[in-house]
Amino acid sequence: MKPLSRSIHLGLLGTFAALMIATRFHHFGDVLHLPDASMAVFLLGGLYLRGHLPFLGLLALAVGIDWAAIELAGVSDFCVTPAYAFLLPAYAVLWYGGRAWAPRMSPDWRGLSGALLVALVCASLSFAISNGAFYWLGGRYPQPEWSQYFARVWQWGPLFVRTTLVYVASALLVHALVVMARRRRAIGV
Repeated sequence: MKPLSRSIHLGLLGTFAALMIATRFHHFGDVLHLPDASMAVFLLGGLYLRGHLPFLGLLALAVGIDWAAIELAGVSDFCVTPAYAFLLPAYAVLWYGGRAWAPRMSPDWRGLSGALLVALVCASLSFAISNGAFYWLGGRYPQPEWSQYFARVWQWGPLFVRTTLVYVASALLVHALVVMARRRRAIGV
């Protein structure tokens, strides 16, 4: 995939930031709110934006949203523990997984399905990092044990990974449609 123009790069960065702002306050979603798109935003950011600065900017945005949700909107701070620092490697897995696939990204079924497979692997690993750090290092479980940990992974992991895959698959579908429209316009159809 060739590098994006500056205007497209900034437009995507703005879109990703807006999606994170719109969905991060309500991590699990409900009838009125979409589920948190943060994991998908980091994967797609790595796939399309690729730079280190946009990663750091989106990471700062995620922390800022969490701060605002807790301090200004009264959302529970239950998840903010010393393990919160592990969101950096959890999101980095997504971003740099996207970056690793980006050179192989093509608008055909191989490139798009490969990106979806990368999303599955990276989302699973990202969840394992963030959830594992919270469970084992967060201090919320005074006597952690493996059976309880695996039960929690099984309870929450599929939800987070599935949500990420739905957002990524939707973005890849838009990508394919844009490429198809550009090709049709180029040949005059």
